[in-house]
Amino acid sequence: MFRFLGKELIRFKTRANSTSNQVYFLQTQSLESSINNSNSENQQSPTVSYLLNSCGFSLESAISVSKKINIRSTKKSDSVLELFRTHGFTETQIRNFIKKRPALLATPCTSLEPKIEFFKTFDLSNLDLAKLIHKEPLLLLRVLKSEIIPYCNFFRSFVHTDKNLLTVLSKSYRMFQCNMEKAIRPNISTLRNFGVPDSNISKLLMIHSRILMLNKERFEKSAGLAKKLGFDPTSLGFVYAVRTMMEQTESTWNRRKEALRSYGLSEDEILAAFRLQPRCLLVSEQKIKKVMDFFVNKLNCKASVVLQRPMLLLLSLEKRIIPRCSVLQVLMSKGLVKKDINILLVLRLPEKDFMERFVAKYQEEVREVVKAHQGMIEFKGFTEATNVSGKALRKKTHCNVEKSSLRKKTRCNVEKS
Repeated sequence: MFRFLGKELIRFKTRANSTSNQVYFLQTQSLESSINNSNSENQQSPTVSYLLNSCGFSLESAISVSKKINIRSTKKSDSVLELFRTHGFTETQIRNFIKKRPALLATPCTSLEPKIEFFKTFDLSNLDLAKLIHKEPLLLLRVLKSEIIPYCNFFRSFVHTDKNLLTVLSKSYRMFQCNMEKAIRPNISTLRNFGVPDSNISKLLMIHSRILMLNKERFEKSAGLAKKLGFDPTSLGFVYAVRTMMEQTESTWNRRKEALRSYGLSEDEILAAFRLQPRCLLVSEQKIKKVMDFFVNKLNCKASVVLQRPMLLLLSLEKRIIPRCSVLQVLMSKGLVKKDINILLVLRLPEKDFMERFVAKYQEEVREVVKAHQGMIEFKGFTEATNVSGKALRKKTHCNVEKSSLRKKTRCNVEKS
């Protein structure tokens, strides 16, 4: 019996060793195959080699770019690189162009050079031209006579100067992919028909030109609604209102208004805020709730008071509102800032001014102000009450609407923006 068991054990070990060897062989073969394939891909691809040796890409970047272009002959690509170098672009800038638009390496120099020369007529430095092309190298892949020149001439008729035109191009390069006759011209005509002056159309082109590429029927509907809501077409607010409505769907618009209604605000109050600051309804419903919660629950402000100052919704809660309130909290606790300071004016100060007046001024005396400004000190609310209409409040600062300045005593006001 033991002899039988011994024989079976030997057979089992033999089978186990055989299986183990097979598994090891398969794993080794698979690993070697993977390595060989990877090496073969990198070694055999002329595109990867060219990007490494002629353009100076890293291996990772070269492999990534090679997936978008296949260089069969290096003659054309060499000419493109030489053209860019001749015009004073640095190797880093050239790599950035190619990384964004690999097709440039396959574009004839006879097509590229006239476009570069055209943009240089704008009295651009090499650095400015590089910035423009880096923003979107697609500019060099559009047709010069039928696209670039007509578009530039059209935009120039509104913005007038080369400097402004470059601003439009750097922010609106996708316009070259848009059919001017089907969207841009009709939408500009709509604005003119509503009485929007060309000066405001110019500002729209330089700041929010993307909306001019959107559906013309929807654009006209948004312009009509803006006028119906009481916006004056001759004011910049009309353009901002159209932009706000064009940049969101109807369901998103309704969700944002619903977020405000959840604080007991009426439709009239919401629309009044929209008329004061159209961008307030570009803020996501999540941010609306976070900002409103802070002012209502931490500062004990009435929701209606906050909404009378809709620019508050545009401020960053984490980067601006809370850090500045934390700084005030520290300074109030030391008696260095009056408790009736106008909070809105403090929130509206440019960062440089705020730093000078509330951080740098006191940081030697009260080192906590720096930590507070960096978000390292939790804001717990203003611990002592501020008088409103002669009444003491319960351990929270109440926000009231009352005109004031930082030099004049006020009641923690939220002032008109």
